[in-house]
Amino acid sequence: MITFSWLLLIGLVGGVLAVIDGAARTRGRGTPILAIIEIVVGALWVLSLFFPSIPFGAVTLAIVTLIVLVVQLVLPGKRRGGAMTIIALILTAVWIVLALHWVIIPGVN
Repeated sequence: MITFSWLLLIGLVGGVLAVIDGAARTRGRGTPILAIIEIVVGALWVLSLFFPSIPFGAVTLAIVTLIVLVVQLVLPGKRRGGAMTIIALILTAVWIVLALHWVIIPGVN
């Protein structure tokens, strides 16, 4: 049984945007290997939100997704600092902070 919450929604939108951003970056110049890593890790993170048996856990996959998004944002390429990358980066960081209970917001986590 899946309980829909704000935390799940934030993680889901952040992960899907990371996968879409990785797919968009595979077609452009730059590092397609890093974009493929972004797609795989983002997809595993989205799946780990629904299935608890995904290896490494949701928090670890979210941290790896965050690192890949930061590297994609910093590296020069055809699309530099796209809005989708920044939004996915912010949502992923917010999800990590809320999932680890560093900030407690009633009704969200």
